[in-house]
Amino acid sequence: MWLELTIATKFLRQGLAQTLLILIGIAVGVSVIVFITTLIVGLQSNIIERTLGTQSHIRVEPPREENALVDVPDGTMALRVEQKRAQRLRSINNWKQVQDILDTIPEATAVSPVVAGPAFARRGDVIKSVSLMGIDPLRYERIVPVSEDIIAGEFRVSPGDAVIGRLLADDLGIEAGGTLRLETGDNRHATVKVTGIFELGVRELDLRYVYLDLKQAQALLDLPGGVTLIDVTVRDLFAADVAAANIQRLTGLKSESWIQSNAQLMNALTSQRISTIVISFFVAVSVAFGIASVLAITVTQRTREIGILRAMGARREQILRVFLWQGGLLAMFGAMLGTTLGVGLVWGFNTYGPKLFYIPLPQGLLLLSMGAATLTGLLAAMVPAWRASRLHPVEAIRYV
Repeated sequence: MWLELTIATKFLRQGLAQTLLILIGIAVGVSVIVFITTLIVGLQSNIIERTLGTQSHIRVEPPREENALVDVPDGTMALRVEQKRAQRLRSINNWKQVQDILDTIPEATAVSPVVAGPAFARRGDVIKSVSLMGIDPLRYERIVPVSEDIIAGEFRVSPGDAVIGRLLADDLGIEAGGTLRLETGDNRHATVKVTGIFELGVRELDLRYVYLDLKQAQALLDLPGGVTLIDVTVRDLFAADVAAANIQRLTGLKSESWIQSNAQLMNALTSQRISTIVISFFVAVSVAFGIASVLAITVTQRTREIGILRAMGARREQILRVFLWQGGLLAMFGAMLGTTLGVGLVWGFNTYGPKLFYIPLPQGLLLLSMGAATLTGLLAAMVPAWRASRLHPVEAIRYV
C-alpha cells in the first residue's frame, strides 16, 4: 500500500502544473457547494423564522358544525335544499383534557390554549376592529415570544391589562400606560390599561391583535371557561402535517398544520431545496470529469513508467491502486482547500455582506462535503485506473 502511495505522490509532484489546476478546480467546486448550500439553508431559516415566528405550527379547533339530516325510510325519495351552516364562535369541549393529551405527545414542544374572537377598540371617537387574543402568557410565550418584540412598555398580560400592536397604537393615538375600551356587543365591554406595545413585523398582527388575560377575554367573548383553539409547536417543522393528522385522530378535533395554511410558502421552500440539490449535483459532475480527464492524460503520459513497473513485477492491482490514490488525494486536498474557501465566503457574507439574514455553518455539512468530494474523486479515477492496469508491459514500453 505504501509503495502505491509513494508512486502516486511522485506522479502528482512531477505533473505539478496539472495537479495545481485540478486542485483549484476541485476547490472552487466544493466552495460553491458549501456556500450555496449554507446560503439556501440560511435563507430558508430566515423565511421560516419570519413567517412562523408569529404563529403556531398546528392549530387545534372545534370541528365544523354541519347540518343534521333527518333519516327517511328506505325506498322513499327525498328532495332536499340545504345551505351550509354559519360557523359561530365556540369553545373546545373539555379543552383542559385535550391540552393534557397534547402535552404528552412526543412531537409537541409547546401547547398553549387561546380564546380568540372579534371586538372593537374605542378611544374617544375612534373605533377600530380588532382581534382579541386571550392567552396564558407563560405557555403562549413558548410559541410566539412576543416579549422579544416589545418596543414600548412591557409584556404584561393580567386582568385589566392589554398589549397591542404598534400600528393599532398609532391609529388610536395611544402610548404605553394609556387606557383603551374594548367592546364585543350585548353590553360586554371592558376598559384596560395598555401595558405594552409590540411590533411583530406583520401588518395584520400589528394592526389587529390585542393580547388579554385568558379569563378576561373569555368574559368579553361570552365563553366562560372556554377556549376557541389550542396552538401547538412541534420539533420537526416539515413533519407538522403528520403530527396534525395524529392529533386529529387522538382528539377528534380539527387540526391544521402550517403546511396546509401556507401552501405557497411550502412550495417555495421545496423549490429552493430542489434547486440546491441540482446545483450541487452538476458541480460534483464537473469536478468528477475534471479529475477523470487529468488522470486519463496522466495515464497517457506515464505509459512508459507503467510498462517499466509492470516489467519489474508490479501487479495490475497495484497499478490500479496507484491511480486510485491519485484520484483520492486530489479530491481530498481539493475538498479541504474548497471547504476552507467556502467557510471564508460564508464568514465574509456574515461580516461584510448585506445584513439581511445570518448564514449558519453546520459542521456536518463540511464533513459531508469533504467526504462526498473524496468519494467523487475515487469514482472518477476508476476508469483511468482500470485502463492503466490493463496495459501490457511490453506494448507499453515498445510504443512510447
